[in-house]
Amino acid sequence: MTNGEQQSLPFDSEDRVFSRLELARPIVFFDLETTGLDFNQDRIVQFAFLKVNPDRTQEDWEELVNPGIPIPPEATQVHHITDEMVADKLDFKALAGRVLEFIENCDLSGYNVLRFDVPFLQAEMERSGCPLDLTRIHIIDAQVIFHKNEPRDLSAAYRFYCNAQHVDAHDAMGDVKATLEILDAQLKTYPSLPRNMKKLADYCRLTDNRYVTKDRKFYWRHNQPVLSFGKHKGKSLKWLVENDRDYLMWMQNGDFTDETRQLIQDALQGIFPQRKQK
Repeated sequence: MTNGEQQSLPFDSEDRVFSRLELARPIVFFDLETTGLDFNQDRIVQFAFLKVNPDRTQEDWEELVNPGIPIPPEATQVHHITDEMVADKLDFKALAGRVLEFIENCDLSGYNVLRFDVPFLQAEMERSGCPLDLTRIHIIDAQVIFHKNEPRDLSAAYRFYCNAQHVDAHDAMGDVKATLEILDAQLKTYPSLPRNMKKLADYCRLTDNRYVTKDRKFYWRHNQPVLSFGKHKGKSLKWLVENDRDYLMWMQNGDFTDETRQLIQDALQGIFPQRKQK
């Protein structure tokens, strides 16, 4: 079952990358593209599987999937898959049996799969009548390994950029001086960084246009604000106004950011935000 064009990885070369990994059974690397972030409301629009067998031979399988719901513009902006591209494709339910067969008796791996791809795949398989039993499956997440082995604290940054040990770690003035040296080294290391303070501040600003509010209590789905937590997780702000105003009143009087409380106050008055289109 080989649909991909990418050449096989050189496991049989002199390097034999996976000679360092004991494979008692196949391991399947996989990635999902979806209509959004909600396992219950959103759907898969593409999947890719790459199976590495114990003898290091490989099989790969990639499919576009019709999600049965419109693909929001914000999702298309990320993965570039449009409604037109999946209009004539099979839905996931029609493929679930083959997916189960492909990954049966295999371990799983990917990047950020523990927090996203695995639970998303589980939800889709459950909806399709092919529940995925993970009790005996080993899951290897390359992101977890990266984060555990490459600390990104101040001392690590000082070693990386300044090629020295931060001996005054957690001393306030020592940390301040180290940060000054790091920024100076970063400006030398990355010529493309802005030299103008405003532009550099804009570069540093954390933005994630999937979310309506900076505290991530509401995210965009189909250009509507949707609640990201609690008993009404996945419900739109408009639905909450029409069906559970008391819950919004609780949020408005609760320990939430001013931005979120203002969003709710406006919504209770019939004013809903419009997503800015790039």
